[in-house]
Amino acid sequence: MSRRAPTLEDVAREAGVSRATVSRVVNGVRNVDPAIQELVRQAIRRTGYAPNRAARSLVTRRAEAVALVVSGAGDTSGEAQAAFAARVFADPFFGRVVAGIVGYLRPRSVHPVLMFAESAAAREEVLAYLGQGRADGALVVSSHADDPLPALLAEASLPAVLFARPARAVPLSHVDVAHRDGGRLAAEHLLARGCRRPATISGPLTLPAGRERAAGFRDALARRGHARVPVAEGGFTHDSGVAAMAALLAEHPDVDGVFAANDLMARGACQTLREHGRRVPEDVAVVGFDDSTAAVGRHPHLTTVRQPVEDMAAEMARLLDEHLHGGRTEPTSVVFDPELVVRESA
Repeated sequence: MSRRAPTLEDVAREAGVSRATVSRVVNGVRNVDPAIQELVRQAIRRTGYAPNRAARSLVTRRAEAVALVVSGAGDTSGEAQAAFAARVFADPFFGRVVAGIVGYLRPRSVHPVLMFAESAAAREEVLAYLGQGRADGALVVSSHADDPLPALLAEASLPAVLFARPARAVPLSHVDVAHRDGGRLAAEHLLARGCRRPATISGPLTLPAGRERAAGFRDALARRGHARVPVAEGGFTHDSGVAAMAALLAEHPDVDGVFAANDLMARGACQTLREHGRRVPEDVAVVGFDDSTAAVGRHPHLTTVRQPVEDMAAEMARLLDEHLHGGRTEPTSVVFDPELVVRESA
């Protein structure tokens, strides 16, 4: 005969507390003494008790899941949607976002549900999923300046927090990094190395991150007498870094320092420089942005401006938790400081 599944009563006897106390701990009620919570958790581990998630949801009125939404404003063709997903999974930035979110949610027994919202139909699916209570809220990473999803979430009064300040103001909380400060750090480092003809490969200038990183870089250089700084716009991808660096070399062959607005583009820039017989950093110093796995995946290891993506993603999940549990009712923003990480490329 199969062994009977452990019950709340079994856990209560093992822990030496009441069934009601065990129920409060299991259901995440916050007014239980931490020492008693730990006692109950130990009893749960010893007994092998597994909460009935459906029953628990009826009590808490929570799905115990949040939607991690990667959003854009692309076309609706199947080929384009597949390409969108492929770009997301190829970008080391996204893995760091997931790590930060899961690190916050897992100890709280909340699970992320990955959703893509790169078309109007996909956005409607996200709104319906949240509206039906299948997820308690959304953590949104948007990749396009014209993305309508943040405004749609706000209009529907659905709980959501954004990674990065949206291009258009919406009443939703967001986390971000001080992009201008990051551009300034890159400029100051290249100047300190003795670079006299610096240039930048920006991100998409329709996005706040693309504009702000470039502006911080150019402002810092202007303060040091560099009135004109060459800019080639990229798309935060390796291939766009390859093309942008080629364009810079064609127009400014004497460039001796480059700030690329993310590590993938910096890697692309290094490839183009190598193909044109330029040594990094001896001939051209290169600084990236992010401090992702792309920064150390091959030689030279990139000097880069680090944004603490894991911490930012965890903070995004924490803010959503506050909104869901009534600890915060108004939108807010949390901005993290960047940090220069010096390696081989500059």
